[in-house]
Amino acid sequence: MRMMLSIIFSEVVFLSFGKLANSFIEIVSTTTTKDAEGFAVNGDTVLANIWAYFEPKNSTERWRNNAVFAEASALFRLRKIPGLTIDSTMVIICDGQRYGILSVEDVRGRGMYIEVIAKSVSGSG
Repeated sequence: MRMMLSIIFSEVVFLSFGKLANSFIEIVSTTTTKDAEGFAVNGDTVLANIWAYFEPKNSTERWRNNAVFAEASALFRLRKIPGLTIDSTMVIICDGQRYGILSVEDVRGRGMYIEVIAKSVSGSG
C-alpha cells in the first residue's frame, strides 16, 4: 500500500504546477493576408498566453532516445486549454524565440496536460 501511494504521489509531483510554470509562452497562429497594395503580409494571431514547463534540447538520454525528433530543439509541457486544439500549424514563442510545433501529445491520456515537441524557427515569421 505504501509503495502505491508513493507512486501516485510521484506522479502528482511530476505534473505539479511548480514544474509546469518555469516559462511564459505564447501560442500563435500565423496567417497571411493582403495589404492595400495586394502584397502578402504575415501576421500573428495570439491564441493563448500561458505558463508552461520548457526544456531545451540537450544531450541527455531522454533526447538521445527520441531519435524520431532529431531536429527538435525544445519540449513544452502545459495544461490543456479548453476549446483550443494545438497542432503543427501553430508556433510557440518563448523568451523571444519562435518554435515550430512538430508533435502534440496528451500526457498519460487524461486530457489534463499536453506535451509539445518543437524546433527552433529562425526569422520573424
